[in-house]
Amino acid sequence: MSEGAEVTQDAGVAQPIRVVIVDDHEVVAASLARVLDDEPDVMTVGLASSIAQARARVQSAAPDVLILDRRLPDGDGVEAIAGLKALRPSMNVLVLTGSSSDDVLVRALEAGAAGFLSKTRSLGEVTSAVRAAAQGEATISPEMLARLLPKLTRSPAPGPTLTRREEEVLAMLARGLSNAAIAAELVVSVNTVRNHVSNLSAKLGAHSKLEAMSIAIQRGLLSPPG
Repeated sequence: MSEGAEVTQDAGVAQPIRVVIVDDHEVVAASLARVLDDEPDVMTVGLASSIAQARARVQSAAPDVLILDRRLPDGDGVEAIAGLKALRPSMNVLVLTGSSSDDVLVRALEAGAAGFLSKTRSLGEVTSAVRAAAQGEATISPEMLARLLPKLTRSPAPGPTLTRREEEVLAMLARGLSNAAIAAELVVSVNTVRNHVSNLSAKLGAHSKLEAMSIAIQRGLLSPPG
């Protein structure tokens, strides 16, 4: 792993997913980095042990995914999400969770988190979560999704106008359905669903499915499941 690692821009070659890990436990951070760097399509480009260091790494390393612990020496990682994403809006944030309360997780959603990575998960599952986050997938269980979405705060700010099909797709995402499951239910292709997700995310200014759902609920465009 190299904090200033450069990615060779070879024509036709997919570039590795760039990841910055923010955790003040050196052993945890190093273990995560080692697992990720063993994969050909993932590269750890920075480690940070504080919010201040995280800001610097985001600016210098331009990560695609930020793995962020909540408890850091200089503050609450969840409270720092909005500021970190402002430095690189296209970056998706995975929040490391232990036994965080629903209130903490809801705050993370409202701040723009793309998903959650439990500290109890095996290291082998970390790479899958990072790949999903890099693709804008919602890294959260359907059960947790159904529990947290109704707790989001509504905002008086007006939302954009969505098409009826985009509203249908959004509602299905809130049920925890995958693109393939949505395609089957709507009797359309998976590519068509991807296009709808991309369009509604662009309208909402979101870079992940979870962020799109959060913004939609806060702006009154989506009724929480249940």
